[in-house]
Amino acid sequence: MQLRPYQLEIARAVMDSILNRRGLTFSVEIARQGGKNELSAHIELLLLTMFIARGGSAVKCSPTFKPQTVISMLRLKQRLDDFGFDGIWTMEMGYIIRLGAARQVFLSAEESSSVVGHTADILLEIDESQDVDKDKYSKEFRPMASSTNATTVHYGTTWDDATLLEDVKQMNLEMEKQDGVRRHFRFDWQAVARYNPGYRDFVEAERRRLGEDHPLFRSQYALLPIRSGGGFLSRPQLALLQGTHPRQRQRQDKSALYVAGIDIAGEAEVSEELELTVRGRDATVITIASVIPGAEGPRVNVVEHYCWVGRKHPELFPQMVDLLRNTWSCNRIVVDATGMGESVASFLRGALGSRVLPFKFTQASKSALGFNLLAAVNSGRLRLYMPDGSADYREVMFELERARSRSRPNQTINFYVDPSEGHDDYLMSLVLCVEAASGAVPRKAVGS
Repeated sequence: MQLRPYQLEIARAVMDSILNRRGLTFSVEIARQGGKNELSAHIELLLLTMFIARGGSAVKCSPTFKPQTVISMLRLKQRLDDFGFDGIWTMEMGYIIRLGAARQVFLSAEESSSVVGHTADILLEIDESQDVDKDKYSKEFRPMASSTNATTVHYGTTWDDATLLEDVKQMNLEMEKQDGVRRHFRFDWQAVARYNPGYRDFVEAERRRLGEDHPLFRSQYALLPIRSGGGFLSRPQLALLQGTHPRQRQRQDKSALYVAGIDIAGEAEVSEELELTVRGRDATVITIASVIPGAEGPRVNVVEHYCWVGRKHPELFPQMVDLLRNTWSCNRIVVDATGMGESVASFLRGALGSRVLPFKFTQASKSALGFNLLAAVNSGRLRLYMPDGSADYREVMFELERARSRSRPNQTINFYVDPSEGHDDYLMSLVLCVEAASGAVPRKAVGS
């Protein structure tokens, strides 16, 4: 079996525990695309051949059935065929692969899945353990290994200090101090890159694109935990946002590419003269930016802000359309279409066409926006106009400085300004503007 040295090190420890009935629980952290799934498939293949006559069951669970469990099954089928078992192994019930009397069972760890009754008398594997619910594991999966004190392996990448994988890892590190038996294996991207130059090139490009402090780079490649509950942007990151280009009041270059991000406020019966510094009021904010395409992502230079407090949406429509179409001729406009914003986004799309893209905020979609913003900041591709002493500039910096972040399950994050301090309208408008820039392409005239 062609495995890399770090994969062999893990496989030997797991097989030793199985064959000598040690019943150890291992935690395995390997950088993303470093071969943990291939390692798992090889161990499963080896166990099926070893127990082909004796019989027994190994169980592997993943956070979701589709695509994760399905991918694991396909990988094992391919390895069985590669090693000459094509036509010998069989499939049972859509989630069990049998070779002779030995079975490899694949289960979903989704909250709604029914898994009680299965037995892992050979091996229990927990794939992407950082995304598996702790209670689900403790109540339904962990007991599967009890009848034979079977070995258990948790695979995954780091996230924060509240995951199942982190709990197992810390327990293993403590036990290693007591008896000297290695139970935790960690191989970050640099360890993987020693044996794969192409992988090194890819991850170094990701480091340039995302930045070393990006949550996804830290957790998936460097295997370092992310900050949770702290500031969304650090002081160095805020410094990277400071631009040297002047604020613009209208399009200055006909060939330039401009985009907009729009955060929609709820309507309120308040005076139009309310100061922007009254942070208890929700605001509709448009962020305008010029975009320069680049190989590692577009450069986004914020050039203007518009803000309205307490204005009814129908009153704003003509002004918004005029600004977006005539003043800036925006190529791409991403609009908050959550809640009351849906009707505004629909109106703008009717007036301006397909350049307007409604965006609905969910946990996953908002997390993706946050990751995109951090990548643009860390790589120096996002810049604000130079400080001009305006209320707009003060407010956007206020929100960026006070924005907090919190990790969520399934490697997602939330970012926000605490309501006791103010709103996050400028922040949300900015992340929508970055989203608009990520898909913007120059429009080409078409003629006969």
